Amino acid sequence: MKLLAIETSAVSASVAIVEDDRVRSLCSVNAGLTHSRTLLPMIDAALQNSETALCDIDCFACAVGPGSFTGIRIGIAAVKGLCDGTGKKAFPVSTLEGLAFNLLGQDVLACAVMDARCRQVYCALFDVHGNDVTRLTDDAALKLDDLGTLLKTYEGRKIVFVGDGAELCEAALGYPAAPPLTRFQSAASVAFAALKHADETPSLDAQALLPVYLRLPQAERELRAKTMRNS
Repeated sequence: MKLLAIETSAVSASVAIVEDDRVRSLCSVNAGLTHSRTLLPMIDAALQNSETALCDIDCFACAVGPGSFTGIRIGIAAVKGLCDGTGKKAFPVSTLEGLAFNLLGQDVLACAVMDARCRQVYCALFDVHGNDVTRLTDDAALKLDDLGTLLKTYEGRKIVFVGDGAELCEAALGYPAAPPLTRFQSAASVAFAALKHADETPSLDAQALLPVYLRLPQAERELRAKTMRNS
């Protein structure tokens, strides 16, 4: 299967074309530019660099959250457009599961973490053993102290933080962060996560792709708080 994957859930953005177990092309930008400016040129570059025609892509994959509300919507919109234009389907991938696939080849308990501000993180735990990744917990938004309590139940395992919240969690809880080269979101890892589930999870029609938010956007949270104060 030849798959084009998109990852736009955080500050960096990337596009990958993966065929079976080989990354044919990977384009990434982490320059603080909006994803709406960089995503389409990266898709075009990934196709050209791998000498792949869009019609040759069998399926698409997209990180659907948690993460940046705007970034996730941009990525999903792009995949929906690609699906509509080609008649192909797509796999939704948890941003946190994609991060766990960064650590393929190791024998660790991957704690995928994204900074959710206010001493909270979006997080999930995965058992990584060689080329096998097994989910241990659902995606959740937790306070750092609560994450620390959860991790104590896995004492004896080698725990590694992966994701843009890794340094924050390392400083607060003491477990090591993954090295920078394997720490952050990657479309290639999103692709490998999608390929793992290809036999057990059906791909979706474009319109069924939806963002996954673990908490309300800040503007909506502030509006609700203001409404409660005034009631």
